[in-house]
Amino acid sequence: MANDDGVREKVAWVLLRDHRVLMTRSRGRDVFFFPGGMREPGESDGQTLVREIDEELLTAIDAGSMVHAGTFEVPAGHPEHGPFRMICYTAGHRGPLTPAMEVEETAWFGYADRHRVSYVDALVFEALHDDGRLW
Repeated sequence: MANDDGVREKVAWVLLRDHRVLMTRSRGRDVFFFPGGMREPGESDGQTLVREIDEELLTAIDAGSMVHAGTFEVPAGHPEHGPFRMICYTAGHRGPLTPAMEVEETAWFGYADRHRVSYVDALVFEALHDDGRLW
């Protein structure tokens, strides 16, 4: 769904463990993405993240623990269908991480795996690596 400025937006979950980050791969795709999705009309970022992660990974996000981890943009005219904005949050969760819906696979990626993700996801990898949180 597009924001008021007409830019499509995704709300994404950045889950870090042991300097690695959780990534998902959708059925029929080769590229991995941060879990999350597009806002439904009237939803806040928190509501979107809770709903999307429940649908994709059957786990419950602790909305009270959400912390904005950055907003990353694909410019207009970019080969990866810009303009596009990804609003990232860290958050705790309850329950196992079980792929569901369109998610076929989950994987824990380090910085060296950034070539296996989309352009906007690679921007997040760079920021996490620069902060010393992703190795």
